[in-house]
Amino acid sequence: MGQDDRVTDRYPDEPAAEPPAAYAAEPEIEPIVERAAAQGPTEDLAHDPAEMRAHYRAEGLDASSLAAVPMEQFARWFEQAAQAAVAGMIYEPNAMVVSTADADGLLSSRTVLMKGYDAQGFVFYTNYESRKARDLAVNPHISLLFPWHPMARQVIVTGTAHRTGREETTAYFRTRPHGSRLGAWASAQSSVIASRAELDTAYEQLSARYPEGSEVPVPPNWGGFRVTPRTVEFWQGRENRLHDRLRYVAEPDGAWRVERLSP
Repeated sequence: MGQDDRVTDRYPDEPAAEPPAAYAAEPEIEPIVERAAAQGPTEDLAHDPAEMRAHYRAEGLDASSLAAVPMEQFARWFEQAAQAAVAGMIYEPNAMVVSTADADGLLSSRTVLMKGYDAQGFVFYTNYESRKARDLAVNPHISLLFPWHPMARQVIVTGTAHRTGREETTAYFRTRPHGSRLGAWASAQSSVIASRAELDTAYEQLSARYPEGSEVPVPPNWGGFRVTPRTVEFWQGRENRLHDRLRYVAEPDGAWRVERLSP
C-alpha cells in the first residue's frame, strides 16, 4: 500500500463533518451485523478468509422509501452513521475510500475524510500535488465509497471532481486545528522522503515560525475538491446475501432515475 493510501486529511483532534440541518434524519437503527458461528476450532479459521463471514439481519430498502434526490437520502443515512459513531459502533463515519485513475487508466485508492456535502455533492481537501490530485488534473472521474460495515451499509458514488474556490478552501482551512494547518505545510504529500525525521524537522520549524495562536496561511498547493455525483448507490445488507441495492442515476435534464441492481 503506497503512502497516499494511508494518509487522511486531518489530525485525530479534528472534528468530523456534520450533516446539514435541512435534511431530516430517519429513525435511529440498531446494529444489524452478527458474526457467523464458527464451525470447528476457532484457531483453525482465524486466518482463512474463506471461512470469515457475517450474517446480515436488517430491514429492507425499497424505492418507495427513498428521498427524491440522492443527497437528501445520503443525509438521512449519514445522520444515522453519525449517531452510530457516537454510540461507538462506527469510527469516523465521514471516512471514504477515494479511487482515481491517471491518464493511462492506472487506478489508485486511499482513505480520505469527507469534509462537507450539500445539494451539489461531496467535498474533501488535499495537497494539490498529491497522487490523487495529479490524477484528477488529467482525469476528473472519481469514485467514493463510504463503508459503514457495522450497519451493513455502503454508499458508492461515481462522478467528476473539480477544485473548490480559494474562498471556500480558506474558510475551511481556518477551522482546522493549529497542528493540522502546520501539517498541511510540512507534508509534500505522496512524495518520497528520506526519513520520518525529515518530516518531524519540517514540522518543528513550522511550529517555531507559527506558534499556537498565530495565523497560519493556506498553502498555495492545498485545497478542496467537490465531487459532483453521476450515480449514487445505497447498499443495504440482507440475509442470504440477497442485499438491497438502489442506485440513483443522473438524467440529462437534471432529474434522477432510481434503479434496483441485483446483488
